[in-house]
Amino acid sequence: MVNQPDRVVLIGVAGDSGCGKSTFLRRITDIFGEDFVTVICLDDYHSLDRKQRKETGITALDPRANNFDLMYEQIKTLKSGQSINKPIYNHETGLIDPPERIDPNHIVVIEGLHPLYDERVRGLLDFSVYLDISDEVKISWKIQRDMAERGHRYEDVLASINARRPDFEAYIDPQKQYADVVIQILPTQLIPDDKEHKVLRVRLMQRDGVEGFEPAYLFDEGSTIHWTPCGRKLTCSYPGIKMFYGPDAYYGNEVSVLEVDGKFDNLEEMIYVEGHMSNIATKYYGELTHLLREHQDYPGSNDGTGLFQVLVGLKMRATYERLVGKGEKVAAAV
Repeated sequence: MVNQPDRVVLIGVAGDSGCGKSTFLRRITDIFGEDFVTVICLDDYHSLDRKQRKETGITALDPRANNFDLMYEQIKTLKSGQSINKPIYNHETGLIDPPERIDPNHIVVIEGLHPLYDERVRGLLDFSVYLDISDEVKISWKIQRDMAERGHRYEDVLASINARRPDFEAYIDPQKQYADVVIQILPTQLIPDDKEHKVLRVRLMQRDGVEGFEPAYLFDEGSTIHWTPCGRKLTCSYPGIKMFYGPDAYYGNEVSVLEVDGKFDNLEEMIYVEGHMSNIATKYYGELTHLLREHQDYPGSNDGTGLFQVLVGLKMRATYERLVGKGEKVAAAV
């Protein structure tokens, strides 16, 4: 059991289902340690169970199916250092089970469809991330998963995606404008008319002007850099790899963008890329590479998805240490 924290640092991780939140949360836990982090799935604040949603035609994405007042009060209570009795949404039965006691922890992560939707909850967050998958990649992934693993028909998978789309666009997608960082997963630009989406272009949108947050950069801060890494120092099979860094505007905010298009074939060589990046909040040279290599079985480890998930996790650690002061540092992964 961890000691009672002097300060609870609250992190929000938002995104649609199937966008990689589970893998990202594993990476965060790897960096902080399991006992240091409590993860709350915001599905637990559904106010309508599965049967009620079906009867009313209200989806889980619709704010009307969620109790934001209770969510806000409980998250605020937890952040103030007091325990809560949180409801449980049972994904197997679709019912709302009796509540469980949650004690405050050093890091509390609230993850799900709506961590950035309610302005009151948003105001409690110390760091926020939105995982943003483009339609083309999302559809491709969902079709591959549901048809291969669950035996669903192509038409049914597509119908399910299209049925969710209006609520996703109305209530989930707009939350990315409030995030400190957005990880965008897009189709590659290295293969013309790519349909398989096995090679991805991943962009890290880092909001400028966030107190205590220094955007990571490539080579020269504030410049615009197009970089094709040296083939002798970084092994990458067809179609190769390209990186980008530069300023941009996003929902009216100035952002610093890092981008990786392509796959890394050998994660030991990631040290070459890491050596050309700055402001990455590592505790020792090669830590980012070490974290990627340690869990190279995680999805996305060989492209920009894993690289940026680890980088954002390191930024979260820096945020935590800044907020709690020098006295309570998180041990580096060695």
